Amino acid sequence: MSDKIAALIAEVEEEGTLEEVRRALDEGAGPLSLVEALREGMSVVGDKYEAKEYFLPDLIISAEIFKEAIALIEPRLQGGNSATKGAVVIGTVHGDIHDIGKNIVATMLRCNGYDVHDLGVDVPPQSFVNKASQTQAGLVAMSGLLTLGFDAMKDTVDALAEAGLKDKLKIIIGGGSVNEKVLEYCRADAFGKNPTEAVRLADRYMG
Repeated sequence: MSDKIAALIAEVEEEGTLEEVRRALDEGAGPLSLVEALREGMSVVGDKYEAKEYFLPDLIISAEIFKEAIALIEPRLQGGNSATKGAVVIGTVHGDIHDIGKNIVATMLRCNGYDVHDLGVDVPPQSFVNKASQTQAGLVAMSGLLTLGFDAMKDTVDALAEAGLKDKLKIIIGGGSVNEKVLEYCRADAFGKNPTEAVRLADRYMG
């Protein structure tokens, strides 16, 4: 069932993907497994886009399918359980408007019991600081696909440090170009290569 969902969204099949997600939910499939299937399918879309097999409209449509599918899944995730593992602030850094990866991470963190505060895209450093302070977040997660986002990540880490928050929480970063060198430059605590790893990092720091 999960394989079929991954294949359908990878083929940018809106109706088929949503129908299969509904069926899986009705049959009692685990919400997190469905999110992971959608993530796998989106990863295939990304690979095809890089290989020039897909084009920008395919990327945009697949992202919309993902959002629609998540909208079906999220009510089953919350299920009236008010207990959370803690607050997480997440956003795409200033100067970058890419949000597919960030949205997947936010959803998977919610699946795993975190109280996620999604600031959206093109988020200035002070907004991360304000929300982290307001929510007493234990984790700040920054996403950036473009290399120009590295300076914004560093500026945000510096802003959190200046506000006296850096020692009170953990900071993780992620995005297509993020690696150990970027981590060292930004002085964050860790980087995640994919959404699943981001959740593992959250569990390590806050679980």
